[in-house]
Amino acid sequence: MRKCLGSIRRASEQFGLIEQGDTVAVGVSGGKDSVALLYALKDYMHYSNADFDFFGVCVDLGNEKFDISPIKKMCDDNGIKFYVVKTDIAKIVFDVREEKSPCSLCAKLRKGALINEAKRLGANKLALGHHRDDLLETFILSMMYEGRLNAMPPKTYLDRKDITQIRPFIYLEERYIANFVKRYNLPVVKSFCRVDGETKRGEAKEIMNYLVGKNEKAREIMMTAITKKDNYKLW
Repeated sequence: MRKCLGSIRRASEQFGLIEQGDTVAVGVSGGKDSVALLYALKDYMHYSNADFDFFGVCVDLGNEKFDISPIKKMCDDNGIKFYVVKTDIAKIVFDVREEKSPCSLCAKLRKGALINEAKRLGANKLALGHHRDDLLETFILSMMYEGRLNAMPPKTYLDRKDITQIRPFIYLEERYIANFVKRYNLPVVKSFCRVDGETKRGEAKEIMNYLVGKNEKAREIMMTAITKKDNYKLW
């Protein structure tokens, strides 16, 4: 818990992620990262200097067998407000559009539904469970497939929707989240996505693991490269 709360505080104080009077909607996919963030914010409220409110929002894509009830029970047991948005996104992406590379459209539709519900419920900020490893994998994907050096920012104002997107776990390593979920016996729900494990992000994870195999400090060095802008020597 201490590691998770410390990383949230570090990111929040540096980038102004969670501030006085905020209402934060936590996007919950059912995976360990978003569930851990939702649970950790319950305790972070007691350590934060800011008086804020938060709740969880899950976008049900309509995949068969997806059961969010264990997370709903966790929230009920801990006094955490939790909402579920039912959609037909999976059907639209796979059956109607028959997308060959479905991840981009799915993410766009899911995010749109998530933001709309967050706004409807009065949130001014949307928190996502992306962690440090996600940041590094995104950096690799951007370099390899987009031809640019780009990494997900800790805080982004989405002017078209008038909501601020934040990533409180941006400094936290994935292994700490896994330990956190195991220690507190938090429920994790399988997404049952039809292309689960076949995405470009999975490839980026393999590349990152390979680099760490060559240099155990690869993650720390890459993080330094991303955050220390004065070190850039690009064309």
